[in-house]
Amino acid sequence: MIDLELFNTTVETLFKGFGMSVYIGLWGIVLSLFIGLSLALMRQSHSRILRSFAFSYSTVFRGTPLLVQLFLLYYGVGTLSFVKESPTLWWLFSDGMRCAILAIGLNSGAYVSEVFRGGFQAVPVGQIEAAKSIGMSAWMRFRRVVFPLAIRQALPAYSNEIVLAIKGTSLASTIAVMDLTGHAKRLMNQNYAIIETFVVAGLLYLLINFTLLSVVHLIERWLKVRR
Repeated sequence: MIDLELFNTTVETLFKGFGMSVYIGLWGIVLSLFIGLSLALMRQSHSRILRSFAFSYSTVFRGTPLLVQLFLLYYGVGTLSFVKESPTLWWLFSDGMRCAILAIGLNSGAYVSEVFRGGFQAVPVGQIEAAKSIGMSAWMRFRRVVFPLAIRQALPAYSNEIVLAIKGTSLASTIAVMDLTGHAKRLMNQNYAIIETFVVAGLLYLLINFTLLSVVHLIERWLKVRR
């Protein structure tokens, strides 16, 4: 028999952290998109310095665990004296939620940069040459030829990074952020209903990812229709 009272309490409590997880995940995705696109453009740049920086960034953040990066930002950078003396930096690093968003954005941005870099490299050279032959400027070629073709190539792989970013929000509970996993841990310690609690938590994470993947799928269909 399912204890309806326990089930209702579990769902009600977990929904308190549901909004926090969505908030962290969405802002992390937005930040990672900006970072990833910037790094991908740097990798395509003629500047050796920019290419080296983007490559080094991608290597470091893809080669170290998100949990380690999260701890370094919150427990490491947040304890530095110049950070505490700067109102802006202290505002950023003193709060676990903001550190979680930053860590997810920085980490996911490294992976997103590789996704977009692959998309840019998949653009046929003939398309670019054709755009040059009709007198398009570099910016117009990027806006009307390179980017639309690259985004179509990168979107399926980018959807995987969205899923990973959302799942990465579960680590926010390790720095005392009461997100979905944080509430699940507290609830587990109160009622010892481990299976019930984390099954519901897993379903809520699935709901977030299913919704975001559906949005990405709609964007893919819209791009196909435009093509």
